Amino acid sequence: MTDAPRRFPIGLTIAVAVSLTILIGLGTWQLQRLSWKEGLLARVAALQAAAPISGDAALERMAAGADLDFTRIRLTCVGLTSAPYLELFSVREGKAGSRLVSACPVASSRYKTLLIDRGFVIDEVSARPPVNVSDLTPVEMVGVLRKPEPGNLFSPANDAAANRWYVRDVPAMAKALKADAPAPLVLMAETSSNPDWKALDPAPLPADIPNRHLEYALTWYGLAAALVGVYAAMLWRNFRRQGPRPGEERKS
Repeated sequence: MTDAPRRFPIGLTIAVAVSLTILIGLGTWQLQRLSWKEGLLARVAALQAAAPISGDAALERMAAGADLDFTRIRLTCVGLTSAPYLELFSVREGKAGSRLVSACPVASSRYKTLLIDRGFVIDEVSARPPVNVSDLTPVEMVGVLRKPEPGNLFSPANDAAANRWYVRDVPAMAKALKADAPAPLVLMAETSSNPDWKALDPAPLPADIPNRHLEYALTWYGLAAALVGVYAAMLWRNFRRQGPRPGEERKS
């Protein structure tokens, strides 16, 4: 009796090919992200080391469409120390708290206000700075302009009525603060708007922006290599079990 002809595992091969394409695609995407992240880190490092530019000049460049994300500026805000504020939920160094966001009146060809992220205060501190809308004391600020990060499917909805915010929605925040014509970027304060209130900690940028894209790329490529190895081993074992074809037996 002759052996049954060997059947090539077409279905398994298609599944492996699709999986391999996905894994290699993910690895390549991570390498592209690595290039983007390295460029971002270089830009952030350069801008962090640069002297702050005039806030008025920055606003005019912003109105002209310039990309000023991560740009340091110096700006004078009237009444910021006791300005009304919104509380944006945040976590810093494992501690939950809020970032206080106020509006700074500005004069540019296009914008009338700029939102200021004044800093972080942990939830254990129940006190808040006083609010006095008639305070016209000028406060000189140095900070970093940032694009508001978009929310995702897991971000809770902002609750303007309860003054509880989870996403920097500039138009909605400006409306809640009664601020007209807001600039699209937010100024993350480097200097304190309330020097006498130490609980408020200006925190413009994370201390370390993670860059693990090369590690992720190697992981995806490693999984792709492992998949090829397992597939090849399965094919080898399958053909070994079926034995040699008729006429291929060794002569005794």
